[in-house]
Amino acid sequence: MLISSEKLSLFVLASVGILLIPGPNVIYIVTRSIAQGRAAGIASVLGINLATLTYTVAAALGLAAILLASAPAFNVVKWAGAAYLVYMGIRAFLSKGALEAIQPRKDGLFRVFAEGYVVNLLNPKMAFFIFAFLPQFVDPSYGQVVLQILALGGLFALLAIFSDGSYALLASSLGRWLQRNPHYFKRQRYVTGSIYIVLGVTSAFTGSHHK
Repeated sequence: MLISSEKLSLFVLASVGILLIPGPNVIYIVTRSIAQGRAAGIASVLGINLATLTYTVAAALGLAAILLASAPAFNVVKWAGAAYLVYMGIRAFLSKGALEAIQPRKDGLFRVFAEGYVVNLLNPKMAFFIFAFLPQFVDPSYGQVVLQILALGGLFALLAIFSDGSYALLASSLGRWLQRNPHYFKRQRYVTGSIYIVLGVTSAFTGSHHK
């Protein structure tokens, strides 16, 4: 075994606890699912979790030490992620019509997938999780540290797919109900834009790097 059963159990419990707390990823998934339906929600889930695997590979290759040792490197990730979220909020505010707010520019599934990837890749909380939390469950005495990190990251991504997928399915069902209510269209772009902007500003001023 690459990982002891005790550490594996603790890792699963901790991961589930983290996944149950809505963050930028869930906001993106829910917004996309309401706006464009189940397929877009699932595409966003897959993009987000591809970014999780990207971070996992980076950690396995030793980039964790670089990021944690460098405040400027962390700040680049943090501010870039915050700016992107604010940009998405402004874009929602500037949508021309109510229908466009529900289905912003009718983005294709690949674009939804790609944006999900970027949202999570520039999410400082995900960076901290992979680079600081995940390695705590690695046991050097078992050897193959790189494989341990890859296995843990892959397991987390798998759990996240189930968790995020549940949000996508629920939100897409709710979206169909909302689209049958015309009053929702008048306010939806402002709600969506506000969520993204608040999320971006919050992420910019939280999770500061300390050494």
